[in-house]
Amino acid sequence: PEHQQLIVDSGALSHLVNLLRRHKDSSISRAVISVIRRAADALTNLAHENSSIKTRVRMEGGIPPLVELLEFTDTKVQRAAAGALRTLAFKNDENKNQIVECNALPTLILMLRSEDAAIHYEAVGVIGNLVHSSPNIKKEVLAAGALQPVIGLLNSCCSESQREAALLLGQFAATDSDCKVHIVQRGAVRPLIEMLHSPDVQLKEMSTFALGRLAQDTHNQAGIAHSGGLVPLLKLLDSKNGSLQHNAAFALYGLADNEDNVSDFIRVGGVQRLQDGEFIVQATKDCVAKTLKRLEEKIHGRVLNHLLYLMRVAEKPVQRRVALALAYLCSPDDQRTIFIDNNGLELLLGLLGSTSTKQQLDGAVALYKLSNKAMTLSPMDAAPPSPTPQVYLGEQYVNNATLSDVTFLVEGYTICLPIVLMLATGK
Repeated sequence: PEHQQLIVDSGALSHLVNLLRRHKDSSISRAVISVIRRAADALTNLAHENSSIKTRVRMEGGIPPLVELLEFTDTKVQRAAAGALRTLAFKNDENKNQIVECNALPTLILMLRSEDAAIHYEAVGVIGNLVHSSPNIKKEVLAAGALQPVIGLLNSCCSESQREAALLLGQFAATDSDCKVHIVQRGAVRPLIEMLHSPDVQLKEMSTFALGRLAQDTHNQAGIAHSGGLVPLLKLLDSKNGSLQHNAAFALYGLADNEDNVSDFIRVGGVQRLQDGEFIVQATKDCVAKTLKRLEEKIHGRVLNHLLYLMRVAEKPVQRRVALALAYLCSPDDQRTIFIDNNGLELLLGLLGSTSTKQQLDGAVALYKLSNKAMTLSPMDAAPPSPTPQVYLGEQYVNNATLSDVTFLVEGYTICLPIVLMLATGK
């Protein structure tokens, strides 16, 4: 930062901006092209994480020539110009507005379709910074046709472009319900789910972020689960990365809102994963608790009927998962139907004889939970507490020095009481 400021204070910005304008010269040599590219790179480095220098670049007139260079014939210059705009747009609203006013969006969107990964990576980065915390610019970006090329970048060979595209889709889906639906309709869900299996933690973090935003729509919730998103999201609850773990928990919270997903949640052991998980931050713990509550509220009607059907016909491991989940989630009123009429109790007792200590523990805890619920319905509740004892003594026992055992001096007044009265009232 000290070097950034020294260079700018020495008057370098105006010279660098003038070098950018040399692309308008009638004849441009390779050396001049190289100088233009290096001038754009210099502006990027000078403005990096420096709010005041970003503003000074705009005041020196640096944004218009950078936007013009997006259409320059040399791809390295295009990439350098986009990189500079990306830096200048980050957390600077005036710079964002001027970039858009200079009509950068059409060219940036064309660059998204470039086969050169370095170019589409910088272009999606610029658009991401323009959209961030700027709902009006987001609308302009969508109106300019950015949605489909951004979705296309989810299949890029460049993981950084994939990550930026997923982040951008999450931003597009933040508030606009129609956009959430359009993103799914245009083919984003499948590649986002594939990213959940990536070894790249940041890529998984951005895909869970996007899926969590998309999962705020009812039909998207069913579509994400149907496309195979449920199991990898549950596995990511084991992540040691707090942000990734929380994004996964938030996405699961969205999926749990749809009745069509509840049986799948339970069938794959999702309830046990939510209960057994070790969560890093309190916000994730709260989110998981809300997800379990959401599932509990849906255990009735056709959801309960489907779960009872699974307890009758599914494979034994699935039957046991259903019985375990219902021990925690079912209403006390449904216990007889589930655990007596449909053999749920037999499934839980069977776990106690398992060779797996984990299954034994799960079965024992579920039975304990079940017995506590049964107690709430038992007619043999504890007897009501005894009424508060009342003691009635005649006036002759109060302030009678002969019949009293203890004398109190309170604020100048003398009070005489028999000890039997003190014991009876607990005073």
